[in-house]
Amino acid sequence: MKRVLCFLLTSALLLALLEATELLPESAESFNLTYIQQLGSCSYSVVISTSCSSPTYTRDQISVSFGDAYGNQIYVPRIDDPSRRIFERCSSDTFSVSGPCAYQICYVYLYRTGPDAWIPTTVKISGPNSRPVTFNYNTAIPNDVWFGFNLCGHASSSNRISSCIWFLYVSFVSILLLFL
Repeated sequence: MKRVLCFLLTSALLLALLEATELLPESAESFNLTYIQQLGSCSYSVVISTSCSSPTYTRDQISVSFGDAYGNQIYVPRIDDPSRRIFERCSSDTFSVSGPCAYQICYVYLYRTGPDAWIPTTVKISGPNSRPVTFNYNTAIPNDVWFGFNLCGHASSSNRISSCIWFLYVSFVSILLLFL
């Protein structure tokens, strides 16, 4: 009975900690587009999925900027195309983007201006020197604000999970010692 109780308690702690590590996009008040290096030229694939809660299609103007921890930044001032119906509800759009060569992509910001309150689900970026990385938005982008993720100074998600597992191990052992 004590082992079952310990197992349930540990499982509950694990789920709580894993949920707590989910990152949410945020406004980038200090984001600066003026520092763009021009080192080499590389091609990137950017796949943006639009939420099923988004408007049927959007007239919003969408910009994207992403990069690595070393200051290599790729900026697309307008990734939408008014002549095509992209960013439709429940769809994914793939863009080929050229820019400076970057290492592991660790940040992405979207900028939206317009009347439609477009809602992206995910942004997946892959490039020649970077593992594919997916940023989960699942929320409306505020108007006229750079909005997204900067994970460049944070531990990788695998490190966060390892920390959680270590914490659970210590908690589990402590609980066991209490009951023994």
